Amino acid sequence: MHRVEHVMGFPVSLRIDDVTDPSVHPPLHPSVPEGAADAVFAWLREADERFSPYREDSEVSRLDRGELSADGLSDDLTEVLGLCEEYRIATGGAFDVRLPGRGLDPCAVVKGWSVQRAADLLTAAGLTRFCLNAGGDVVVSGGPWRVGVRHPFVADKVCAVLGLTDAAVATSARYERGDHILDGRTGLPAAGLDSVTVVAPDLTLADTVATAAFALGREGVEWAASQTDCEVYAVVAGGGVLRTPGFPTAGTGTAAA
Repeated sequence: MHRVEHVMGFPVSLRIDDVTDPSVHPPLHPSVPEGAADAVFAWLREADERFSPYREDSEVSRLDRGELSADGLSDDLTEVLGLCEEYRIATGGAFDVRLPGRGLDPCAVVKGWSVQRAADLLTAAGLTRFCLNAGGDVVVSGGPWRVGVRHPFVADKVCAVLGLTDAAVATSARYERGDHILDGRTGLPAAGLDSVTVVAPDLTLADTVATAAFALGREGVEWAASQTDCEVYAVVAGGGVLRTPGFPTAGTGTAAA
């Protein structure tokens, strides 16, 4: 099955290639994929309602206005903010969701975290072969899948094709939203990289590391490469490419959604 919805401000596509899992006894009913897809999109809509800084009634907005105390937060938001602080410290402040003059904006963590949780719902339903693509950040199960990395300057071309099995990939760049990633150390748009792509075992890690690396600038490539279980492909300002030896370029496989 293949399903696409617009959630959290970007298109989310879900492709499920298996209907039943023979290892589950009794086998899953063929209606499970549609029910699992419903759960995925329902969760992503819930995450948007709860964590979007652009919704006045979200938990994030209420916290930012001082209407909630730290001990009154949901476990989910506490987890997200903990990750935000972890990466703020790890990058020496380059990655920061509390920039002066801006409201609290944990979207750099929320996107990957929420989409990974959506993928976990599919796995919990017994599904073993799927691709969940959220605005270009991808989680795949089974495989191999082929996932293209968009060229940072030419919209209809890719600069790399990956071969992935049970992995996630995220790219941070300025081609969709301009200079939206700021270096928290200066408050200015991050400079030095045109795009950075990270492959990791889960999308929480891949997406957060990619954004943090972009915020760091060129030094972020080495920093991202030093993170456990992360492989990196970066297009530096001026068009050069830096990549880790284990970055999984593709041979063959099924094209991702």
